[in-house]
Amino acid sequence: MTEAIGGYFELELRQGEHYHKDALRLNTARNCFEYILRARKYTKVYIPYYTCEVMLEPLNKCNVAYDFYHINEQLEPVEVFHLEPSEAFLYTNYYGLKQQCVAQLATQYGKQLIVDNAQAFFADPIQGIDTFYSVRKFFGVADGAYLYTDAHLDIELEQDQSYARMAHLLKRADIDAEAGYADFRKNDDALCGEPIKKMSRLTEKILCSIDYDKVHSIRRHNYQLFETKLGSSNKIHFILEEGSVPMIYPYWTNVCIRENLINKRIYTATYWQNVLNWTNVGDIENILTQMLIPLPININETEVDTIINSLSVC
Repeated sequence: MTEAIGGYFELELRQGEHYHKDALRLNTARNCFEYILRARKYTKVYIPYYTCEVMLEPLNKCNVAYDFYHINEQLEPVEVFHLEPSEAFLYTNYYGLKQQCVAQLATQYGKQLIVDNAQAFFADPIQGIDTFYSVRKFFGVADGAYLYTDAHLDIELEQDQSYARMAHLLKRADIDAEAGYADFRKNDDALCGEPIKKMSRLTEKILCSIDYDKVHSIRRHNYQLFETKLGSSNKIHFILEEGSVPMIYPYWTNVCIRENLINKRIYTATYWQNVLNWTNVGDIENILTQMLIPLPININETEVDTIINSLSVC
């Protein structure tokens, strides 16, 4: 069908291109995972305790068995598994800061490694390793994901539509963050159980309008600002590798500061509440869920200073 011409004005979005030009464009990261499970016909996957519960959705839909594994304080697996031919090992590139670990695991597990780059949008995929990305973890979109795989699933995919899931983004732009939060949660819930679809045209247009070089620069710069100011009080440290672009600045202290930040209208996520039900008190994953504060870095320097000053009086 040809595009309509004229009538009324459309959104004025910059006409750029996708950052991940060679990837499959799907609707959600969990559905990228499902695509891999179905195409590879895996019967079992090892997954980290420290992950979002939505990662169980494709495993359950595909009737694939799974076992959890623990990580250490550097967010790396603490044991090595000997995989059967129909088994896979899923690893999360935590906060976009664990690319070296990804490379080591690729050497260890080869094509049976699945890389969850939902928190590592700018991380390069490794040739021959199934890798997926979630764009809404990094940008103001309602959905969307990229998948690198050489496995092919022979099904006809419907194209997703995103316009009805944009209320939280429009309210944030027009009113404030609090006004759109309920819609944000509603949108999250609406993605549960969605079949594998192609990325929506709206999400594609938004993604092709982003200045990725600017995003790359701002996130690295703000991460380093936080590290300079907060590094001495932070219990967790990562080397910011050349080319790595973090999703957040992970700040871990012995003091629970989340409520104090909320009172100052500084909002941070929790990764992930479900982990508290999966693990025991004292497990590193349990501690990280409660104590690690993911500070936003997709902000300006004034906002970075505001967060740092707020932390100094918590």
